[in-house]
Amino acid sequence: MPQPVALYLQDAHDIRQGAAFAQYAESKGFHSVWQAESRLVREAPVAMAAFATVTDTIKVGSGVADIWTRNPARLAATFSTLDDLAPGRVIMGLGAWWDPLASKVGIDRAKPLRVMREVVTACRALLNNETVTFDGEYVHLDGVELDYVYQERRPKDVPIYIGATGMKMMELTGEIADGVVLNYLVSPEYNERALEALQAGADKAGRSLDDIERPQLVVCSVHEDRATALDMARQMVTQYLGQQPHIMKASGVPQSLLDKVGEVLTWPATHEQVEAASKLVPDEIVQMLTASGTPDEAREQVAHYIRHGCTCPILYPLGDVEAMIDAFADWEP
Repeated sequence: MPQPVALYLQDAHDIRQGAAFAQYAESKGFHSVWQAESRLVREAPVAMAAFATVTDTIKVGSGVADIWTRNPARLAATFSTLDDLAPGRVIMGLGAWWDPLASKVGIDRAKPLRVMREVVTACRALLNNETVTFDGEYVHLDGVELDYVYQERRPKDVPIYIGATGMKMMELTGEIADGVVLNYLVSPEYNERALEALQAGADKAGRSLDDIERPQLVVCSVHEDRATALDMARQMVTQYLGQQPHIMKASGVPQSLLDKVGEVLTWPATHEQVEAASKLVPDEIVQMLTASGTPDEAREQVAHYIRHGCTCPILYPLGDVEAMIDAFADWEP
């Protein structure tokens, strides 16, 4: 039976082109397509609607929408609307965002675990067609419901996944979410600690780890020429070494390399800075953090993530998107 595989899109392509990639991925048997919303550049639900409109079976997910900039009632209404467009095909992926971006737009990310718990609880109840009164530290709802007037009043089949990186958020995910979106640019060995934290959370809720879907973002650079594939991935790895050093350190990147890259990059980094810093990043770091190389090499690295707990790789393509889709169509690791 082919391995479930998904496609991840950020903003490298216009939305119509992304919709065409979603169609192509569907034709090749891909499980889902996910739209990023990590930076202030592309809003996930708009792109998700475009993808859902031109497809019939592939699932569409947000990878991931932040929990701070939309009221949970509005979040629930947005994803209910997407379910109206593509019933049973929508996945709500939520994340706690990151600094310095959050602070730059005036958001204090205090108590992200508490806020995530409250938002997930409220959204799930609203999507389940409940009338919700909730007086939390962050979420305050007074007799709120998705007040359908002209359509069938029914629970919406929208699973909620959490994009978790830290182990405390991972444990919370195991307790309350339908799935986790495991991060990219982490080593496969990082997943072992993630699974332990998920299991600890699942134990609190009397659940099994098998109850929790575990798709994982994987940067994937495929080219018949190995050096070309690695070079396509190197600049992205370099950006994350500078912007997310805590994640990189957790994945086993030496502190000495993080320090060297940090001396070159500012935030936001310029293209020239990324190019200069990328010359410091060796091939082995690129291969440790991404699935890059020839099609066979890329598939083997993705298989390594699956062996370490990933249930559905969400492939973030660098370079030729259709070539990457072809490399993983009907793949049986």
